[in-house]
Amino acid sequence: MMERYPDIEVYVASISLEALNAWLASALAAPPLSPAGKGKWKTHGQHQGKEVPILLVEKAADRFASLWFDSSHTPWMTDQECAQHAAEALQTEVRCSLGGWHPGDDPDRFWQVLPGGKEGAIEWPDSGR
Repeated sequence: MMERYPDIEVYVASISLEALNAWLASALAAPPLSPAGKGKWKTHGQHQGKEVPILLVEKAADRFASLWFDSSHTPWMTDQECAQHAAEALQTEVRCSLGGWHPGDDPDRFWQVLPGGKEGAIEWPDSGR
C-alpha cells in the first residue's frame, strides 16, 4: 500500500484565481483564496471532517505557482496523485516532486503532468531548490 504524504505540494502553470478557486471548492469545499501577503494567497478546505490549510505562492518557479496543502488529510495520497487530478481539472500543466525528498536526491528532478494524461520525469533546473 502506498504511504500517504504528510503534506502535498504541486506547481501549477499559469492559471486564473477563479479557475483555481473553483477547483479548490470542488475538491476540498474551500472558500476562495484570500490575500496573505505579496504574491501569497490562503484558504482552508475540508476533507472527511478534517481541516486542510492551503497556501498559494505566485511565481514560485518560472511561470508556476506553488500550491501547498499543509495536511495529510487530503483526497490525494501523494503529490503525483494531486498533480494528476489538478492537471485534468484545471486543464493546465502541473509539476511536483518525484516523491519524498531525501538527502542525496537530485533536487532538479520533477514529475510533469499535462492535461490528457501525458506525464513523466523532467529536469527543472530553474526550480530554485
